[in-house]
Amino acid sequence: MAKLDIDGIIRAIRSVIPDQKEPVALHAPCLGGNEWVYLKDCLDSTWVSYLGQYVDKFEAMLADFTGAKKAVALVNGTAALHSALKLVGVNPGDEVFVPVLTFIATANAVTYCGAMTHFVDSEERTLGLDPYKLKDYLKTIGQVNADGCMNKFTKRRIKAVIPMHVFGHPVDLDPLMEVCKEYKIEMIEDAAESLGSYYKGKHTGNWGKLSILSFNGNKTITTGGGGAIITNDENLAKMAKHLTSTAKIPHRWEYRHDYIGFNYRLPSINAALGCAQMEQLPKFLESKRILADRYHQAFKEMEGVRFFKEPSFARSNYWLNTLLLDDAFSERRDELLKKTNDIGIMTRPAWTLINELSMYKDCQAMDLSCAESLAGRLINIPSSAFLVKTNA
Repeated sequence: MAKLDIDGIIRAIRSVIPDQKEPVALHAPCLGGNEWVYLKDCLDSTWVSYLGQYVDKFEAMLADFTGAKKAVALVNGTAALHSALKLVGVNPGDEVFVPVLTFIATANAVTYCGAMTHFVDSEERTLGLDPYKLKDYLKTIGQVNADGCMNKFTKRRIKAVIPMHVFGHPVDLDPLMEVCKEYKIEMIEDAAESLGSYYKGKHTGNWGKLSILSFNGNKTITTGGGGAIITNDENLAKMAKHLTSTAKIPHRWEYRHDYIGFNYRLPSINAALGCAQMEQLPKFLESKRILADRYHQAFKEMEGVRFFKEPSFARSNYWLNTLLLDDAFSERRDELLKKTNDIGIMTRPAWTLINELSMYKDCQAMDLSCAESLAGRLINIPSSAFLVKTNA
């Protein structure tokens, strides 16, 4: 009979991460490049707002790295997602499919639009949205007409779906694209956690009409706070930049605006930090894959728990490394969380499922049994890139 050795799990984690006097963070930034140089240059120029040169440079670097035609740098990933939803035409009263296993910002951005979150389940091989289960669900609730996909029961339009690449592991996007095409649903990829992740050889963020990234302090690269929209639609990119710059019509001195816009653009001082981080991104990704492989080897023969590996069709950035307890040991998850945090090794569970939060408890939802199982068994373990030294 399988058993769960909590002390053995702790020893396995310790065998991978180097000895440190300070507590080991879950994911801390690496600031060892040109950050000080670019920040000083930005300050010396006095162009610290979104009109500074570093914003254009950062956007160009993001587009080049991801393979998207355009990137629009914004103040955070939530602002990027809110803007993207508005740009694809999500209106008050519409429904938007949101994975229930995601950070709350995914659902909040829908609510900002006056739209309704409709929660969908995950699949264990990706931790993300299950496209096959969603397709079966739509056979029951969805009806396509000239206006798009209508919910037969609520009579509301189902306008969009937001697949989130959980901890950097890509959702199975091709079958989801087929579902979106069949039911006339717009896809916006929440790639907040997946900079440096690839689906079938192509960077995440290139399947949705618009996609978003995040550069919060705990992400693979950071701008302190920040996010971006990426897209292959140049007209939408132009509109995204206009809408998030308060929709101000360019003029030498007049202040005229043609839409209700948002003051969401990333300041140059943050973009300067982002440029220095982008220069180091390949090194970060190499280190994180080495770290993930070491964890995989450490847990390979252990009973009752496994290290979560990228799906076969993907190359993950391994933003947050993840352990999954066997179903039989889910009740011991909190014991493991307490012991590791007590000794200074930061570990975390998955987010509370969004439909369990008071503000979203009455939203529509399909069967969520997989996400419920994952949420009870999942543990994130230290994942900072500096935990591995490379020769790069």
